[in-house]
Amino acid sequence: MAVPKCAARGFGVLSSSWRPGKLIAVGSKPFFSTATASRPLNAQQLAEKLRAQKQESKTKKLPVPTSPVQRRVQELVRFTQQLQRVHPNVLAKALSRGILYQDKDLVVINKPYGLPVHGGPGVKLCISDILPTLAKMLHGHKAEPLHLCHRLDKETTGVMVLAWEKEVAHQVQELFRTRQVTKKYWAVTVRVPVPSAGVVDIPIIEKEVQGHQQHYKMTLSPSYRMDSGKMVKVRANRDAHVAVTQYRVLSSTVSSALLELQPVTGIKHQLRVHLSFGLDCPILGDHKYSDWNKLAPQKLSAGTLKKLGLQQSKARYIPLHLHAQQLTLPALGSRKEELLLVCKLPQFFVHSLRRLGLEIPNQDQSRDDEANKHVEQAR
Repeated sequence: MAVPKCAARGFGVLSSSWRPGKLIAVGSKPFFSTATASRPLNAQQLAEKLRAQKQESKTKKLPVPTSPVQRRVQELVRFTQQLQRVHPNVLAKALSRGILYQDKDLVVINKPYGLPVHGGPGVKLCISDILPTLAKMLHGHKAEPLHLCHRLDKETTGVMVLAWEKEVAHQVQELFRTRQVTKKYWAVTVRVPVPSAGVVDIPIIEKEVQGHQQHYKMTLSPSYRMDSGKMVKVRANRDAHVAVTQYRVLSSTVSSALLELQPVTGIKHQLRVHLSFGLDCPILGDHKYSDWNKLAPQKLSAGTLKKLGLQQSKARYIPLHLHAQQLTLPALGSRKEELLLVCKLPQFFVHSLRRLGLEIPNQDQSRDDEANKHVEQAR
């Protein structure tokens, strides 16, 4: 029997049982004989072929970047994509390993970057979905689902409080609503605020942005404006919300800073809006609020890009550097004293601080300072 010409072109040796029209595996790739190749694919064959190509493109490994920072960015992007694909049990186990505090009333978790709290368009997995599974892992198969006490944005990391009972969750929610919970965030900002400590007290309102991409953003709704060099009080917008943020610089360089933020109020995107539009110091990785008129990757200075080891074309991969670092809950139920909850920074945040030359405060010292402050207040 004659061997087809393709065997002589380095495709390997064919099976002696070869016959026209049979699919034969040669090396690692199958091919059809000339008799089969001339036939058009039917709908099922075409669908299977497209499915196989799509699966191959998913499993194809991306080239490994030479820059350590780019490698970390790539790892972060891959991790956040995986969060939406993992089984709920896997995610629940990961959260259980990162529990910050637990008692008979509360469970406090370290919320990871890129994981939404609630479901929505395009969201395949969120924290609320895995609360029943997490409860069973902690208290056995008969445990009732945990309850959310508050929320954090998808891109924000850090302290998040859950409750075993719905009634306790409502009590904690009321503490947040009445501003009895002290919240402290850490953020890396582009540029350094002046003065280095202060209070931003500017109402916030949601507005539609007219432009090439029509979208909605939170923005400032100031109570005063300048008119011919004079400050004039304007009529308050009924849709505006009172928003107050206390801030202080913990560490700074010429072009960036690490800030401690204490929101007195809890308006949507308050910290991001006050920093970007109030202090002109947007948070690193805030691609939504770094520019009012458009939705585009954050524009960074050449010096900052050099320190991060990135090109501007890769800036879109920089995550939001906003971390819920500390919560202080007042006495609740059987607990007769305040509860101080502190969460360590995620790795990407720490790497950015080091790259930018920003010093990381001693968190143990911060806790001691906080405890001393509570003692002074008690006196």
